[in-house]
Amino acid sequence: MSQPPSPPTTDAADPLASWIAQEQSIRAAQARGGAGFGVSRREQIAGLTGLQMMQGLLRGELPAAPIAGTLDFLLVDVAEGRAVFQGTPSAAHYNPLGTVHGGWFATLLDSALGCAVHTMMPPGRAYTTAELHVNLVRAITTKVSRVRAIGQVLHCGRQLATAEARLVGPDGTLYAHASTTCLVFPAPAAAAA
Repeated sequence: MSQPPSPPTTDAADPLASWIAQEQSIRAAQARGGAGFGVSRREQIAGLTGLQMMQGLLRGELPAAPIAGTLDFLLVDVAEGRAVFQGTPSAAHYNPLGTVHGGWFATLLDSALGCAVHTMMPPGRAYTTAELHVNLVRAITTKVSRVRAIGQVLHCGRQLATAEARLVGPDGTLYAHASTTCLVFPAPAAAAA
């Protein structure tokens, strides 16, 4: 597998422009990779670490989760114990009160948390969310053009992993924060033919 696309240099004077440029670069790399949206086949991921899988998603060599297309977000950065997703709020994500639904916040945060844990998995290990706690601290409307969910692993053991994440705007505004507890276990064996 090739290396993930290099993020464009950040422009401290205009973080939003940097975020959008990075998003465009990643979407172009994913289009070149051709995997689109879907679920990876077992033979595509056999023998890969969780970090290698996440890097494959970032490059478009492995398909992105269908929900990312539905809710307009994407993986923009990944490292061991860390995952960052960027989302574009739209009126399609609104609740009846005219703000982005809390489920959209939770989905971005859960994705960052889970994928941060995923980066810590050796080949043959898997995880699932056992508990997700989300605190919404500020409303989002379409006036906020992008947000990032930044997930970081706090602990990853043989049976349990914990992580925390923040949902922020390009100006550093905190919109929500979350934590998770994940169960870690042997990955299911491929079904017999």
